[in-house]
Amino acid sequence: MNDIYASKFLKKKNKTNNNIYNFFKKGFIKCFICLILFLGLFIGCKYSSLFKDWVLDNVYTKNLSFASINSFYNKYLGGVMPFDDIVQDTRAVFNENLVYKEKSKYLDGVKLEVDYEYLVPVLDTGIVVYVGEKEDYGNVIIVQNMQGMDIWYGNIENSSVALYDYVEKGDLLGKVKDNTLYLVYSKNNEILNYEDYIS
Repeated sequence: MNDIYASKFLKKKNKTNNNIYNFFKKGFIKCFICLILFLGLFIGCKYSSLFKDWVLDNVYTKNLSFASINSFYNKYLGGVMPFDDIVQDTRAVFNENLVYKEKSKYLDGVKLEVDYEYLVPVLDTGIVVYVGEKEDYGNVIIVQNMQGMDIWYGNIENSSVALYDYVEKGDLLGKVKDNTLYLVYSKNNEILNYEDYIS
């Protein structure tokens, strides 16, 4: 009887050791690949003026598409975390849809009348690519979704996000300063028609 318990214990111990080994193996491989990519980028910039000009043009001059970087990373390296299969799914405390009273055209986008100090939900999953002031829009947060579209949220205060944060649809972005929310939709520096996205 003791042999049965001993063999079950050893199997369970070996399975746990394999999980830990796989966890560190995945994490190490991802870190190593990222390190090689960054070193290659830095070496290329140092020794090739053409490569350096290409990087400057695509990273600083043009709108860098974080969506394409994220999709490349997920396709070839898996998720951001090396232990996705270990971490349990959690449920968000704040998970809302956009609610407004009235809408009207405003400059490049739309002006929404919402409740006073309305808590603004993220409209689409993406990465925060800008946080700061923009003329006529007040404090603005720009989230780039996975398809490369930028969504501007204007007149936001008490933001719960920071630059380069990954945010999911329904998450809390912040609250409006009064009862007005400005939204602008753009892709590749071209303004899109807000009516295609706001019903």
